[in-house]
Amino acid sequence: MTIERGLRLMAGVVVTTSAVLAWIHSPYWLILTIFAGLNLFQSAFTNWCPAVWILSKLGLPPCCPCDSQKTSPMPG
Repeated sequence: MTIERGLRLMAGVVVTTSAVLAWIHSPYWLILTIFAGLNLFQSAFTNWCPAVWILSKLGLPPCCPCDSQKTSPMPG
């Protein structure tokens, strides 16, 4: 599993869980859905997401092998 797939999995679990809890328990659980949506929205513009940092610390590799080469110097 890559960071990108893990991020989609995490977002899907959060949105689905909060929707089910809102339906069963209290509509206030939709605040969690709004939080997840706003976080995804801001990450589209800033290219920064706390979940990506967490997933990378857990050892998930990036989707593209070129992502890991961004910090290495160019050959030649």
